[in-house]
Amino acid sequence: MAASVQGSAWGPLRLGIPGLCCRRPPLGLYARVRRLPGPEVSGRSVAAASGPGTWGTDLYCLELLRKRDYEGYLCSLLLPAESRSSVFALRAFNVELAQVKDSVSEKTIGLMRIQFWKKTVEDIYCDKPPHQPVAIELWKAVKRHNLTKRWLMKIIDEREKNLDDKAYRNIKELENYAENTQSCLLYLTLEILGIKDVHADHAASHIGKAQGIVTCLRATPYHGSRRKVFLPMDICMLHGVSQEDILRRNRDKNVRDVIYDIASQAHLHLKHARSFHKSVPVKAFPAFLQTVSLEDFLKKIRRVDFDIFHPSLQQKNTLLPLYLYIQSWRKIY
Repeated sequence: MAASVQGSAWGPLRLGIPGLCCRRPPLGLYARVRRLPGPEVSGRSVAAASGPGTWGTDLYCLELLRKRDYEGYLCSLLLPAESRSSVFALRAFNVELAQVKDSVSEKTIGLMRIQFWKKTVEDIYCDKPPHQPVAIELWKAVKRHNLTKRWLMKIIDEREKNLDDKAYRNIKELENYAENTQSCLLYLTLEILGIKDVHADHAASHIGKAQGIVTCLRATPYHGSRRKVFLPMDICMLHGVSQEDILRRNRDKNVRDVIYDIASQAHLHLKHARSFHKSVPVKAFPAFLQTVSLEDFLKKIRRVDFDIFHPSLQQKNTLLPLYLYIQSWRKIY
């Protein structure tokens, strides 16, 4: 493949896991999934098990996450038990906001839903959460961990701006969007884990940006099917790629060079995040387990020579739960 403007930034991905067989891991992630209440458990039985007033709100968040953010669901399962329900609530809140854009036909309706969540967060910090499952669980998390309101509002504000359906003008705009959504989510996760560390925050910032870039890439075929393109315009123009090329699922070299440049930026952010590895408290590592799925995608897209429309990129990795557990067990990110 021809060299691209950011070609030198792409180093070899860490594909192997050395020392994998040197010890046998303890009880795995699959067993932990089996211990969770399944969909057949009624709200009444969950309420009885969880105490008065719960009425299955925790199960609602868990199921929402399992259906709409499966990778986030798997990562959350590997968090310390005392933090898990709060992170489920936080990620369910993020899912509620993320699906606003695709679930409405008019921007006005989307703005109304966003306004609901703005008021909900205000009410949560006044100890008056609405009778909505995610809101109730988020209120519990805020009370339990004293979560910073600013990060929650940043996520809402950025999702509101994103309702405009405009392509990112440059990679910086995409990174800003990722910082104000995915990185803020990680800052809040660190607060739930009781981590206050500047190096952990720096790592979270870069991982969040990598997540946002990878999410944009992964969603490109889906957006194209809806006649929308969100890839950074400056990189597309640099390689002479038009929106129509993406909508027609063009797979020529210029389109692959665009994907290469964008994926390289995600890879760079992962490298920067890992450069803080020795300074980040080990207790923070579970918050960064999503690096496993990010690296898995970057490895797959490299294997198909950055053909974003290759069918293999739409297939789930059935071994992801195992990889996540191994990463957690080895205490790395």
